[in-house]
Amino acid sequence: MILQTVRPNIVQAIRAFRVDELMSAAQDMGYHFLYANLSKAQTKPEVLEGIAQAFLFPSHFGKNMDALYDCLTDMVNKSGAQQGFIVVLEQLPDNPRFDREVREQLLDVFRDAADFWGERKIPFRCFYSFQ
Repeated sequence: MILQTVRPNIVQAIRAFRVDELMSAAQDMGYHFLYANLSKAQTKPEVLEGIAQAFLFPSHFGKNMDALYDCLTDMVNKSGAQQGFIVVLEQLPDNPRFDREVREQLLDVFRDAADFWGERKIPFRCFYSFQ
């Protein structure tokens, strides 16, 4: 298993992992695989919209960090038992319109989601890369 050395509830750079390997690992473990290619996004609203579309969030998604957290946690938790999650955010913007502060805010939401699921003993691993 390619994830045996990765903590079960973490947000980290994708580094040596490949997306197709992570997808296969999710399938093998019965986990949800959530993937967003954000190469066309340049701003916070575009990133949130890209995530919402890729993750099939409901149309009433508020396109803000609180709504993102709610969609990653409470909404899914209320839908029933979960086995685990592997999330990939590929090609996050790295520009003045999506600067380090905004990127860290976004990644903090995913860290908070990892903590939420960790408290429930459900693995939530999030991997990201930058443009």
